[in-house]
Amino acid sequence: MGNPPYDPYGQQQPGYGQQQPGYGQQPPANPYGGPQTPPPQPQAYQASPPPAYPAQPAFPAAAQPQYGVPQQQPYGFAGGAYGAYAGWGSRFAATLVDGLIAGIPAGVLAGIGAAMSASTLEYDPVTGTTTTSGGSGAGILLSLLGYAVAFAVMLFFLYQQGTTGQTPGKKLTNIRVISEQTGQPIGFGMTFVRYLAHILDGLPCYLGYLWPLFDAKKQTFADKVMNTVAVRSV
Repeated sequence: MGNPPYDPYGQQQPGYGQQQPGYGQQPPANPYGGPQTPPPQPQAYQASPPPAYPAQPAFPAAAQPQYGVPQQQPYGFAGGAYGAYAGWGSRFAATLVDGLIAGIPAGVLAGIGAAMSASTLEYDPVTGTTTTSGGSGAGILLSLLGYAVAFAVMLFFLYQQGTTGQTPGKKLTNIRVISEQTGQPIGFGMTFVRYLAHILDGLPCYLGYLWPLFDAKKQTFADKVMNTVAVRSV
């Protein structure tokens, strides 16, 4: 056999016919005399945890207004603890609407009844006597029915105001009558007493009905007696 190839570093190179390391076999030692370094092994991918953010402060829920509980009003608010006071104009409009609702049907019935029950005076020039003719008992009953309808509607409106604070006219003008102390409707019985107390408003030339024009709380005399206020409805 021939001589192996010349290696300038003194190492013998594998020649022709020598077995080379195959797949899966350990490679020969480092020909340069150093320690053999194993090939780097792949590492499994590990996801880095998400960065931690500081906890956000919890915002308190907005307080909801409670019915019947005084609420703090902004500076310059022209009203009481339960809302802005209703003006004289809106109160007059509410009374006018309620009066029309109750008065028109009753007035029609009373007018027809009065026409039916009217009597006519006839003078006889021969005898010089005066006789009465016409008139109907049904007309009188019809007139009484008209007054009864007006009274029943008035009681129904007082019941509505006592339980909800509003009549149809007050609901249309967006106002309600409540107790100044509790903010609640005052009930049917006290509402009826308040209705009778309006006599005080009419005695001194109806001055009590005009008093809300000058009063800081826009109260009538009946309101002051019953400790009630009319406020804007929310």
